[in-house]
Amino acid sequence: MTKILAFTGSNSSKSINEKLLKYTIELLIDVDVDVDYSNLNTLELPIYSEDEEENKGIPIDIRILSEQIQKYDALVVSVNEHNGAMSAFFKNITDWLSRNNSKYLEGKNIFLMSASPGKGGAKSSLEYTKSNFEKFGGKIVESFSFPLFHENFDVENNKINSEDLELGLRDVVSNFLQNILED
Repeated sequence: MTKILAFTGSNSSKSINEKLLKYTIELLIDVDVDVDYSNLNTLELPIYSEDEEENKGIPIDIRILSEQIQKYDALVVSVNEHNGAMSAFFKNITDWLSRNNSKYLEGKNIFLMSASPGKGGAKSSLEYTKSNFEKFGGKIVESFSFPLFHENFDVENNKINSEDLELGLRDVVSNFLQNILED
């Protein structure tokens, strides 16, 4: 069975990216794949620096996360946007992961998505993260940007209000699954 690990790059308790991710997980579990969610907010990490790494080594939480990623065939990641890039929270995690293993995403098929309250759908962060993930060996199979989250997603009923976005997300999920199940 194909194993998928899902997580978000946001550490907000009100994360719209987490809401989109969990909605997407529900679409994935309808097929013959095993999907696990990992809450990165539980990681205990200092801000990366060479001095920190030299004096204390790679944090245990990063070594565990790196080993966890290796056990999965594919990843589904939803990233938020801070000033056109991934959040400092998530950048710190990717910095530590890359110091532990510079090819920590080698052989991983990735569905990357982003959501924002604005019209841009966090596309800048999405593109930044694509480049970052590819640098460390990941293969971006599909991506999806979800704009105007509060207008287009009904949190109370856990549903997408926009037919175009609903169909678009379902199409991207279908393509992602087709790609990873053929691999």
